[in-house]
Amino acid sequence: MTVEKTETPRRFVQMSTPNFEPSERWRIIRNILAIGCAFMVNFTAFMGASNLQSSINADQSLGTFTLSAIYGSLLFSNIFLPALIISWLGCKWTMSVSILAYMPFIAAQFYPQFYTMIPAGLSVGLGGGPLWCAKCTYLTVAAEAYSTVSDIGANVLVTRFFGLFFMFYQMAQVWGNLISSAVLSYGIETITRNVTLNSSVVAEKCGANFCGVSDMEDENPNLQRPPVERIYLISGIYLGCMILACLIIALGVDSLSRYDRNRARSVKGKSGFKLLAVTLKLLREKNQLLILPIILFIGAEQAFLFADYNASFVSCAWGISNIGYVMICFGITNAIAALATGSIVRLTGRKPVMFFAFCLHLSLFIFMLRWKPTPEQGIIFFLVSGLWGVCDSIWLVQINALSGILFPGQEEAAFSNFRLWESTGSVITYVYSPYLCTFTKLYLLIGILCAGMVGYGIIEWSGKTDGAVSDEPDFELVNRVD
Repeated sequence: MTVEKTETPRRFVQMSTPNFEPSERWRIIRNILAIGCAFMVNFTAFMGASNLQSSINADQSLGTFTLSAIYGSLLFSNIFLPALIISWLGCKWTMSVSILAYMPFIAAQFYPQFYTMIPAGLSVGLGGGPLWCAKCTYLTVAAEAYSTVSDIGANVLVTRFFGLFFMFYQMAQVWGNLISSAVLSYGIETITRNVTLNSSVVAEKCGANFCGVSDMEDENPNLQRPPVERIYLISGIYLGCMILACLIIALGVDSLSRYDRNRARSVKGKSGFKLLAVTLKLLREKNQLLILPIILFIGAEQAFLFADYNASFVSCAWGISNIGYVMICFGITNAIAALATGSIVRLTGRKPVMFFAFCLHLSLFIFMLRWKPTPEQGIIFFLVSGLWGVCDSIWLVQINALSGILFPGQEEAAFSNFRLWESTGSVITYVYSPYLCTFTKLYLLIGILCAGMVGYGIIEWSGKTDGAVSDEPDFELVNRVD
């Protein structure tokens, strides 16, 4: 079933001139850059803290269950909140207010217990749905607005804007992990005793054979929790980052009402329950169902990287203080690939890029099943995370852009469903993480990836993405910036 678009003539509300001023292009770019910077600062804190959870809060799998709570509540958030909150606050203020919901997660690091961490994780999930949906809607509408004052099609601009955004977003991995690793490793002497024993132990029990911290915590000093003072310092820095991110959105981003589209939109002017119905109704679309498996995979592969790769490979075989440095490599390659993907897709089309990501990610999974990590193999830890960053960037940019392209005029519902099923993949992965060995998790990821590519392939080769977004969308320029 295809999504019909209501056709309306292009028109503008009369201001000093009937059309956009040339400077409007730079204003749109400024808004995109401000949103990217705000997300980078906010997720500098969130990603830095999240990457450490499976290691610093490994007792009774507290950290992993907290991550499960985050993505579990994100399921609820994506179903019930995005379209409703956006209709109340608008995209700008939805993003600003939603960042506040991330702060309890950082504050709970000062006293990590189940009754502090789990509620804090639930708060993050509740804010995450509206935050990401508002961002995706803003970028898509801004891209279509930009196309009216340039000779570039909206379809191309959507991919470019998402690529630019994710370059900033993935740089959060660099700064967040640089902060954590610098604090955790400062003044701590490298453990040199029992190196031979440690190497033999990790070769057998780390990597794909890892089945939990409890099995080897006493014999592997790499898994010992860092000093509590270091954790407090990291948490204080991260809280400051989130406050700054909230202010960037509030003070540096224009309201999306400036580019209010004249064409009919599925969520405009409806009640909360009708907005919810629009989101759920999109699940009846064939294209939405076909794209679900690859969205599930995106959530699952991210959860595996941040929890299982960090715990099973990096922390177990090399030490907790090295997690941040390895994730920096992931963030850098992810950011570079996000920026480059838009240009590459313009030359090659989306299909070859997606097929490349499939082959590369599948090869990584097979390698990790056979790899026996030891402390002497530092370069391999960076290589795996770097290549993983390239794959993750392609999945994020292309599937986000594809969601906007497939469902024009229904962006809130489309992106809400994206976050819904991405979160489903993450929460399932976090829930079973404490109970399965790493090699089993890798086989599961391989299966989900293959199913996802089948669904994506059907969409592409059926031609459903051709002309899904008009190069000349309709807008009104509203004389209001708030």
